[in-house]
Amino acid sequence: MSEGFNRRQMLGICAASASTLWLPELTYANAAKPKVKTFTFKTVGDLEIKADVYRADDNQTRPVMVWFHGGALIVGHRGGVSGRVLKDMLNAGYAVVSFDYRLAPETKLPEIIADLEDGFTWLHEKGPELFNVDTSKVAVSGGSAGGCLTMVAGYRAKPRPTVLVPFWGYGDLIGDWIGKPSPHARHQTKLTKAEAYQQVGAAPIADSRKSKKSRGAFYQYCRQQGIWPQEVAGWDHHSEPEKFDPYMTLKNVTKEYPPTLMVHGTKDTDVPYEQSTLMAEQFQQQGVEHELVTIPNAEHGLAGGDPKLIDDTYQRAFAFMHDRMQ
Repeated sequence: MSEGFNRRQMLGICAASASTLWLPELTYANAAKPKVKTFTFKTVGDLEIKADVYRADDNQTRPVMVWFHGGALIVGHRGGVSGRVLKDMLNAGYAVVSFDYRLAPETKLPEIIADLEDGFTWLHEKGPELFNVDTSKVAVSGGSAGGCLTMVAGYRAKPRPTVLVPFWGYGDLIGDWIGKPSPHARHQTKLTKAEAYQQVGAAPIADSRKSKKSRGAFYQYCRQQGIWPQEVAGWDHHSEPEKFDPYMTLKNVTKEYPPTLMVHGTKDTDVPYEQSTLMAEQFQQQGVEHELVTIPNAEHGLAGGDPKLIDDTYQRAFAFMHDRMQ
């Protein structure tokens, strides 16, 4: 075996394999028809910040999983729940709560994280009564920026979540991958600076479906220029990097951190695979239970990965989460 392989094994990094997985049954013939209901969990000024709750249309108390949508903290909305994750969780008897949060650059990082914290407070205080869930244990998942927020929840949400499953997420907000101009074609927008800033506004927004502008193009411009940290947080990451520390999971892993399974493709040009290996190193150092499930040659969102391997990975992620929710 090569030295590289040994190091990967020490970090708990693995590729999914059908022969090594325990695959729980994810479909139930008697599952009740799911419903979705929208709640306002927080109001800031005139802006209502909402959550969608998906659950079986019955009176049974359900375990709960929280979902955070992706979109670079700039674009997206609570409707952006992974269809595969949602189906698996509902079929296994869970309720799924998908939170909106205020988006950058109109809202800066501390307030975005405050929305996350307030969402969990609302879930614990109001969830059992409003939509009949058991909050004694809470799972959290999300993709990309939602994966970032999933990991942030591991130390900012109170009480701490029970288990985390971030998909192609990141715990570093100021590294060269995000804080310097990107070389990747996906980030080379043709917008001028003036055109880019016309895609966002001044008033806070928590659901990009309400915007008629191209917020995704603004994100591309930020990556092209290497200015995403400043636009999201309002601080210069070159001169004031320490200001980002309270909001970066990479700086906040302790032995109390929840069990975490990460999923990442090795060819990701939006959030580099290294972002998950860096987190795995931190988990290893602190003795945190963790796995990193690797999808060879997969891009962001696992595009281009082996379909069978991806299918096995989703089931592995469910098994990891479900085991720790019992």
